[in-house]
Amino acid sequence: MVERTMEELLRAHTEGYGEAIVLPKINAGHFEIKMNLLQLVQANPFYGRESENPHAHINSFKRITATLRFRNVPNDVIKLMMFPYSLEGAAKTWYEKEPPNSILTWEDLVTKFERFKELLRACPHHGFTELTQVDTFYNGLNENEQESLNAAAGGNLLSKTTREALNIIKNKSKVCYSRNRSNASRMNATSSKTDKRIDKLADG
Repeated sequence: MVERTMEELLRAHTEGYGEAIVLPKINAGHFEIKMNLLQLVQANPFYGRESENPHAHINSFKRITATLRFRNVPNDVIKLMMFPYSLEGAAKTWYEKEPPNSILTWEDLVTKFERFKELLRACPHHGFTELTQVDTFYNGLNENEQESLNAAAGGNLLSKTTREALNIIKNKSKVCYSRNRSNASRMNATSSKTDKRIDKLADG
């Protein structure tokens, strides 16, 4: 049996997959979020990295959306519509994997979002399949790091099977670890030589 690539598995995983957020019905007529408003929330996305604070992201997002006023459209509806556009990397992957129709209110979304961050901090791989682990890891990297992994994969990491991608990541990690140890050893050797020279001068 031929193993499918990560791209194929991820596409199959999301095809026919309903949106997690259920938008309440509104009494407004024709209503849509303009592109410039989406770009506003996309300017400072949340990736789900250890250094990022979910509370700060929520507060920043609320400050932006609080300025928006549309007739007959509650502010919570605007926030629910726009929030997914403020996510990138691992955070975007988390949202896309949320069960369909599982978020009914803004409070639901905030609770689940903060729980996601706590889950990643406590155990980055808890409850995740290998496919989701690799996808989350890859999407959490910056552009240079992604390019480095793609080069190691001979093209695109996601064009590999999940097992191949995991091996590439592990091998890349070993190379980086080995390189760091080598650099540390050279620095220690240089430091040791310098210390000996200083001792000599002191004795002389």
